[in-house]
Amino acid sequence: MGFNKYYLVLAVCYFMGQLLTKVHSYPRSNPNQDFVDAHSATQAEVGVGPITWNWTVVAYAQNYANQKIENCKMEHSGGPYGKNLVEGNGSMTGEEAVKFWVTKKLEKDYRTNSCVGDESLYYTQVVWRKSVHLGCARVKCHNGWMYSWMFVICNYDPPGNYDGERPY
Repeated sequence: MGFNKYYLVLAVCYFMGQLLTKVHSYPRSNPNQDFVDAHSATQAEVGVGPITWNWTVVAYAQNYANQKIENCKMEHSGGPYGKNLVEGNGSMTGEEAVKFWVTKKLEKDYRTNSCVGDESLYYTQVVWRKSVHLGCARVKCHNGWMYSWMFVICNYDPPGNYDGERPY
């Protein structure tokens, strides 16, 4: 019984097909879906939503994040959108960033519509009923530490957190 090149070619094609299927299966149109999912889950808790990913808002967020690569300095962008910022080590996923902002809910007194300091403004922007477009970006900073920090920004359109208005 000799070696059959036909079976070898079939085996190679089969294994290459399996490899390509695993590498390229289920491409995501939005690799940052974790940001949308985390926002949507929080918004659903208070009857707000849905928020949608917006590539124009993403471009603004990415441009601003790119400016922070060198120092990771937490400064608000002052642009046309609402915003939330956070920095952290590691990968700082969208879910982790939103979870941090949502912890600020404890600083909000919904009955009086007031915040302790300005800390609850992170949370209220996440659940702001009129903000329907979301764009987020993250960059790893070159800030001279043993490990670099991740700078994360989410922008919201239209912006929220207007004095005298309730978030939802």
